[in-house]
Amino acid sequence: MDRAVRIEIRNGVSGDLLRSLHAALSQEPEWRGRVSLVHRASRPGTLGNWPEALAVALAPGGVAVGLISAVVAWARRQSVGDVVCKLSRADGSSVEVSAPLARSLRGADEVHVLVKGLARELEGGSSGSGGPSGG
Repeated sequence: MDRAVRIEIRNGVSGDLLRSLHAALSQEPEWRGRVSLVHRASRPGTLGNWPEALAVALAPGGVAVGLISAVVAWARRQSVGDVVCKLSRADGSSVEVSAPLARSLRGADEVHVLVKGLARELEGGSSGSGGPSGG
């Protein structure tokens, strides 16, 4: 099984948000050195590359919970509109974390329920994003 997760952000300023999420994850000891920006090729007449996603290398042993927890914590701090992070695996399974939903959670219990549900979907290989993420 491929242990990599791709994170994309749906928002008009996704490049800046990807850099912000990359910085947040890179500060966490668990993710340091395992997160990289994926850039799209620059087009003629443009300056530089623009990030289109993050690639996160997961270690064996159910660390999707830790990654989703970190993404939810980051999303709760976002005040930029309707930010939605899509986490995908190579087998096609995916989940979405919406910042508005993450910000609406009240207390650790609600956060825990959301994170566990999303991790179960992502690790269980059930494709789709209509689950508890509200995406």
